[in-house]
Amino acid sequence: MLLNSSSSFNSFLFNSNSNFLSKNHKSQKSVPQTLRVVISNDVDAFTEKSGYLFKLSSSEADSLNDYDLKKIAAIYKRKPFILLRRLFQIGSTFGRWLAARYVDSITEKSDLMFKIRAAELRQILLELGPAYIKIAQAVSSRPDLIPPSYLDELSLLQDRIAPFSTEVALNTIEQELGLPIDMIFSEISPEPTAAASLGQVYQARLRSNGQVVAVKVQRPGVQAAISLDILILHFIAGVVKKAGKLNSDLQGVVDEWASSLFREMDYIKEAKNGLKFRKLYGAIEDVIVPNMYVENTTRRVLVMEWVEGKKLSEVKDLYLVEVGVYCSFNQLLEYGFYHADPHPGNLLRTYDGKLAYIDFGMMGEFKQEFRDGFIEACLHLVNRDFDALAKDFVTLGLLPPTSDKEGVTKALTGVLQNAVAKGVSNISFGDLLGNLGTTMYKFKFQIPSYFSLVIRSLAVLEGIAIGFDPNYKVLGSTYPWIARKVLTDSSPQLRSSLQALLYEEGVFRIDRLESLLSESLRARTEKVLVEDNDSKVAVKQILSFTLTEKGAFVREILLQEIAKGVDAFGRATLDSLTSMANTSIPFASSSSSSMTKEDMVNLRTFRRLMLLLAGFQKNGGSPVELKRTDPSKNQNMYSEEASLISYQFPSVEEILPILSVIPELPPELQQQLLLLPADLAGRLISRVTARTIRRMFL
Repeated sequence: MLLNSSSSFNSFLFNSNSNFLSKNHKSQKSVPQTLRVVISNDVDAFTEKSGYLFKLSSSEADSLNDYDLKKIAAIYKRKPFILLRRLFQIGSTFGRWLAARYVDSITEKSDLMFKIRAAELRQILLELGPAYIKIAQAVSSRPDLIPPSYLDELSLLQDRIAPFSTEVALNTIEQELGLPIDMIFSEISPEPTAAASLGQVYQARLRSNGQVVAVKVQRPGVQAAISLDILILHFIAGVVKKAGKLNSDLQGVVDEWASSLFREMDYIKEAKNGLKFRKLYGAIEDVIVPNMYVENTTRRVLVMEWVEGKKLSEVKDLYLVEVGVYCSFNQLLEYGFYHADPHPGNLLRTYDGKLAYIDFGMMGEFKQEFRDGFIEACLHLVNRDFDALAKDFVTLGLLPPTSDKEGVTKALTGVLQNAVAKGVSNISFGDLLGNLGTTMYKFKFQIPSYFSLVIRSLAVLEGIAIGFDPNYKVLGSTYPWIARKVLTDSSPQLRSSLQALLYEEGVFRIDRLESLLSESLRARTEKVLVEDNDSKVAVKQILSFTLTEKGAFVREILLQEIAKGVDAFGRATLDSLTSMANTSIPFASSSSSSMTKEDMVNLRTFRRLMLLLAGFQKNGGSPVELKRTDPSKNQNMYSEEASLISYQFPSVEEILPILSVIPELPPELQQQLLLLPADLAGRLISRVTARTIRRMFL
């Protein structure tokens, strides 16, 4: 018997004959003892210690269907003794634990008592209930931040919480669905297969179609407990912000988190979220999103397709982590509808090697302008454009428009320069946040409420991967998809960003295009992720990209720069022929070069473009560093450098990969390729004509 589950329906490998209860749930006393042990050895500490919170009238409970702080405050204003009792419970339990930790430190027993205190903290969180367990679940996904003993204990909160009474749960199902249990299900497990902070899960078989499903039933009292705890946490956030003179909207962050928790308690919304998630991301290769049975779902009971597997954190499958990164990229930056609670219990590796997402209660929305701003910030970070990064922070709402952008730029340069210098694949998301701490405080950074869930989602994903690959960097794995999106997206904002990135003060930055192209080629999710050193493969990938409709914008830039380069190459060739002719004629005066500074820049760019298209850079060849000529010096020096550049152009053998892949391209791409020479010739003629007209009239 195997169990791995969270607040959703997880991976319980069952024997349908022994673990299902047929028809009459009152015979549940025959449940095998082993099943109860798998769930937990604890009693339901939340009900035992915090059961006094459960008593809300039906009208009060109905008024709390959605998060409304004023309504919550009004309810508990009429219940001051419950509020005071809860404050005393929170203060006394945490106070005793902190006092014990202090005694351990002064008696030098901290190391000896470490595991014991970790277990005590977990028990405290269980007693206090869902709000505190949710916080611990997020923290438990960061093995790089939490000591191992605490990590082990807090990880149990993801799927090893004591269940509440099955009799209460089955009565809730009947009340919510309005039918006897045996009219809905032909079989149902006698005990929950998983129990978590908000509810517990039973395995059942629908009588209507025989489908094996997971049935999630909400814990009694969670709505009342979370409401009161949010009220308390909101007040504490205000006090902390005022006392610490913090710039972040801590109360806004609490409000955003509270809103997501209230949505998570509404199982009808969760079912709709699951259907939307399945529609958007269910077709991604090796991603599984279970189906929802909306007709059998209410606010407190959810029925969905059963999924079997193991927690992703328990299996060392880097490929599925990469699949998760790609899926997260789609969630955050393509559609803006993302899973905001991707802790290990909600990500499974199915037995056929696929990644299953479960539990769709906590979802987030990332607006288009913020998605574009986030992409631009990543681009500017990787390319060390810290001035533009400061502006991105304003766009994202992290900085007020009136902030000292010049000062921020200097601070960002000092803080992030070393981190970025290691290369994008070595940038740690967690380290970036840590390094920014002082700068954020100094320049009054704000953390918008929407951004807290995005940060949490990314941090949790990186934390899962770090669990079995300490060197894993989520930004390094995501950036190839960001690079591809920037190169292919038709959004005016992203195209403008790409144009600004590639042209710095009017000069084309071929190195940045090379970087974007090479990174975008890493954006793959095939199971065999092989580093391919074949230049022919690289050339085919580059051509395939630039000839498609998605690569049209980049193709225009390349044609424009190649036209400039061919023009400059022609002028350099003409200069060389003229010089050779003059040297062969006795007493002939040497002619000055017609090359300009712009021509030299274009010629250098042309050479690197040819090397890029020839796959020369990928093959390990490195271009010779050319001396930058001072424009104030003799014009003939341009001619000398032009000759040197021309000499270093790829040979015929190095150009062959371009020609050899053409027959392998799809017919439509071959047709597109045949149109390029005419397009290029037109651009070249326009350029030569414009220059001739300028010389005639200027």
